[in-house]
Amino acid sequence: MTNGLRIFIGFSLTLLMLSLFFGAFSAFSFLYPEAFNSTFPFYQLRPMHVSAALFWIISGGVAGILYYKKEVFLVKETRIERWFMGLWMTTILAIFVFYAFRKFGGREYWEFPPFLCIPILVAWLSLMHGYYTGWQRRGKQPPLYVWQWTTGIVFFLITFLEQNLYQIPWFRESFLREMTVQWKSNGAMVGAWNQMIYGTSLFIMTRIAKDDSIATSKTAYAFYFIGLGNLMLNWGHHIYNLPAASFIRHTAYAVSMTEWVIFIAICMDFKRKLSEARRFQHLVTHRFLMYAEFWVYLNLFLALLMSVPAVNRYTHGTHITVAHAMGATIGINTMILLGALSHMLRVDALPERNKRMLSAGFLLAKISLLVFWAALLVAGFLKGYRDVALGITNFQEMMQPIWPALRVFAFSGILLLIGMLIVVIQFFVALRRKEDNIAYPNFDLVTVKADACKMLRSSKVEAETKPATPWKKHPNP
Repeated sequence: MTNGLRIFIGFSLTLLMLSLFFGAFSAFSFLYPEAFNSTFPFYQLRPMHVSAALFWIISGGVAGILYYKKEVFLVKETRIERWFMGLWMTTILAIFVFYAFRKFGGREYWEFPPFLCIPILVAWLSLMHGYYTGWQRRGKQPPLYVWQWTTGIVFFLITFLEQNLYQIPWFRESFLREMTVQWKSNGAMVGAWNQMIYGTSLFIMTRIAKDDSIATSKTAYAFYFIGLGNLMLNWGHHIYNLPAASFIRHTAYAVSMTEWVIFIAICMDFKRKLSEARRFQHLVTHRFLMYAEFWVYLNLFLALLMSVPAVNRYTHGTHITVAHAMGATIGINTMILLGALSHMLRVDALPERNKRMLSAGFLLAKISLLVFWAALLVAGFLKGYRDVALGITNFQEMMQPIWPALRVFAFSGILLLIGMLIVVIQFFVALRRKEDNIAYPNFDLVTVKADACKMLRSSKVEAETKPATPWKKHPNP
């Protein structure tokens, strides 16, 4: 792993902690505005929280691609990729400087001054150029995770450009036109980064199980095409409150449900093929991925309920919607990314003391996240019932029994922050190690270095005299 990529991974983990820090304190700022309005008001903390979470997910997904594509495409880190990492991190730092001085602009999720979208666009085009250089060296039948990475990178560019169409005056002339494009593009962008994240998780599954069929099976490709359909169509429920044909919403919900079902099927197939010995060997990575599967089940159940029109009437626009978003962002995407980073950083090779601390922090985070999620569900149910069923229009009266649930939500957020902080500290410990000094007990997976191309192009005589390596099992890794 190059020093540049180490810095980029550390920067991504820092964004994760900032998103949790700003999120926890924005909850208290909302509950106790008199104590925060003079220093860190809610309107300042919320965009900082949202942007940190957004850039954590995107940066973490890109980190996985930059690291694993070296093994897949047999290429070194290019200068333009280093340029991408530098420009990307510098722009994000500039965004938070503007937030610190309460200089806002843009639109939902991208509430910084619009001109900062220019360096983000330039950085992403640099990433695409570097990725395409390696993509040209793919095999004749590349595994599914290559297509997922490619789809995610390309569609992020498309949805990012679409999200910035509001800067053209014609789109701002109509409120409904602008809102439709904004909500549609942001909804589709979720599908773009999901493709990048799921592609990395699929790659790791093939390496842990030492079975490339996971990434070439019909089930896997069915998941890909349904995920691609989600990326293009499931934005319909984001414009539920805007005038639109009902079939758009119905199609969006139907397509959205199928994506979760296919993802669960792939994870279950992975578990079935994985022996108990290999589960123990990759314990940390496996635990993160399987906990993400647990949250897929929870979010699927909640999404199915929300897709029923009679139920959606009570849940739409309440804290239940927030619970669904938090379950996806923290429970699914963050856990998959932590699983990927733990595999990249060889967290399983940490000393036992560090692994015990990581386990304790992970346990605290899991319990806190469940309480956090349940409190939002309770708050959302009470608000929906009092608004729709009881018809209460006075906001203070409506919120009266909801405040206790929101307090539980806020305090569980602090515990979640502490638990994740303990986990991330152990990741930083692993990040600081030199790879050459790491012991890999019973670890027979070849770690491809920068000289992989030279190693694979060695003489045929030398190759025939050496024992078979795991590369023999992966002709098209």
